[in-house]
Amino acid sequence: MWVACALVAANVILADLFREHVQRRVEAELETHLDQLTAMLETAAPDGRLRLVGELSDPRFRRPLSGLYWQVDGPGGERLRSRSLWDQVLTLPPDTLTDGEVHRHDLGPGPAEPRLVVLERSVVLPDGTTPVRLTVAADARLVDEPAAAFARTLALSLAVLGLALLAAAVVQVEVGLRPLARLRRELAAVRGGLHRRFATTAVPIEVEPLTQDLNLLLEHSEAVLARARVQAGNLAHALKADLTVLANEVRELAPANVAEAAPRLEARLERMRRHLDHHMARARAAAARGVPGVGTEVTTVVAGLTRTLERLHAERGLAIEVSLSDGLRFGGEREDLQEMLGNLMDNACKWARRRVRVAGRAEGRDTLLLAVEDDGPGLPAERRAALPVPGVRLDESVPGTGLGLAVVRDLAELYGGALRLDEAEVGLGGLRAELRLPAARG
Repeated sequence: MWVACALVAANVILADLFREHVQRRVEAELETHLDQLTAMLETAAPDGRLRLVGELSDPRFRRPLSGLYWQVDGPGGERLRSRSLWDQVLTLPPDTLTDGEVHRHDLGPGPAEPRLVVLERSVVLPDGTTPVRLTVAADARLVDEPAAAFARTLALSLAVLGLALLAAAVVQVEVGLRPLARLRRELAAVRGGLHRRFATTAVPIEVEPLTQDLNLLLEHSEAVLARARVQAGNLAHALKADLTVLANEVRELAPANVAEAAPRLEARLERMRRHLDHHMARARAAAARGVPGVGTEVTTVVAGLTRTLERLHAERGLAIEVSLSDGLRFGGEREDLQEMLGNLMDNACKWARRRVRVAGRAEGRDTLLLAVEDDGPGLPAERRAALPVPGVRLDESVPGTGLGLAVVRDLAELYGGALRLDEAEVGLGGLRAELRLPAARG
């Protein structure tokens, strides 16, 4: 459509330019005849009548109704005219000209034509005092016919050019999309199991980034599947031992020792639940890692956790301070961020005396830094190095299974981040848990 519009505009503009060029040429020719007529005109002695000292050079002035005419209007109604006018007279519009000035007119009809192009000049002869009006006229078809012929030829040429451009566009699309057809065949081969990757040899440079991205996507899918298999194996291994112990506990149950075995069964079941939560969280994070379009508002998650923990620890009067930069978005699932921050904030509330602080900011465009601090007793450096290891706990004075920090570490590492334990900043003196996580890209 754009090519068609451009060709139509080109046709109009070029035809108009050519017509203007022909018109200028005709007017220049008429002006030459007018100069020649002016040079040959004189006043005859002794009666002072107008006459020409010779004939104008163009023979059309001597052929009746040839389409080229001249006329001289002198004082007192005196008039000279070319033989081509025969018995006709050019009827000119009223006009006022200064000496030597040339005016252009379009008149119609002419002696034998529908329209005339007219140039006229007013001169005062050397031996006279009254201006003489000199007129040269030509058939307007001298302009119209060449312009129309050129316009027809131009329209035909541009139509052929348009068809050629259309054919070239069709060929370009066919040739340009041929690599995509090949890519489609390779996709069918990959989907059918004939190949594991897309071929990257002899690929046009326009398609090469697409094939590379598709191969990366396949690699990511295989890695996710491999991690899922590992997680399933870990979960099975973790539950197998607990199920064996439970089976033995159930076999040993008797009315006499039910009260003694019940707490052990409850603890073992809770351990199994935590293992399930742990491995399910790892599997979910492994599947969500690197998926485009996944993002979570950090402020919303922290606000929800803060409200929940303040209600749980209301009797202790804990103050949870939140200091987050605007617009922080985590590049992962909401549940995973809740799992990580929930464990860290819950641990901080368990050990804090009066204050817990949650802070967050962006580091560059791709990383979030989230920190949870408390004013509790803290942790020596050698103890911090032992955490987070599954099953390792600070002591038995608070409830837990020792899996919380391990879950946080595993989830952070699955997202390409990290968990670091350090001393809290001055003013708190407790433990600082610092998370580095990927930021969601806008």
